Amino acid sequence: MELLLDDDGADEVRRQWAVLAQAGIASPRGATHRPHVTVAVAREIWPRIDRALAGIEFHPLPIRLGGLLVFGARRPILVRPVVVTEELLALHRRVYHLVEPCPGVPATMRPDAWTPHVTLARRVPPERLGDAVEAVAADKDFPAVVVGIRRWDGEARQERILIGGR
Repeated sequence: MELLLDDDGADEVRRQWAVLAQAGIASPRGATHRPHVTVAVAREIWPRIDRALAGIEFHPLPIRLGGLLVFGARRPILVRPVVVTEELLALHRRVYHLVEPCPGVPATMRPDAWTPHVTLARRVPPERLGDAVEAVAADKDFPAVVVGIRRWDGEARQERILIGGR
């Protein structure tokens, strides 16, 4: 499950993806890649979970994307963390508790282990990590608004908008 960003927030992330691409760093681009914050993952998500998620109380949620973080070492991932608020954590808990019974939910999605972020570049060669950071390091943190929730099916390469979004 993914939290979708408003147009301004998504456009800023896309701009940073383009800057990274110009620097020769592979970044998520193309029609199927949409800036988002992952809130739940499972090997299989049952249809009844989609229906339950579509029924949760949801209001657009202002967030702030902060400085840069690097996850991993062998094939680093460059991200912008989301500044945590109680409202964001509460939304994550609601989504997580609905998805938790599904098979294959990783421990990193638990409410006490989740690190909300937007991915800027995946599998950055370690020798290019400095270039990747330099390409977007001057960009300041910026606001966005969570406007919806979708389920992305990576195998079928299809999205299903559950709440709001476009």
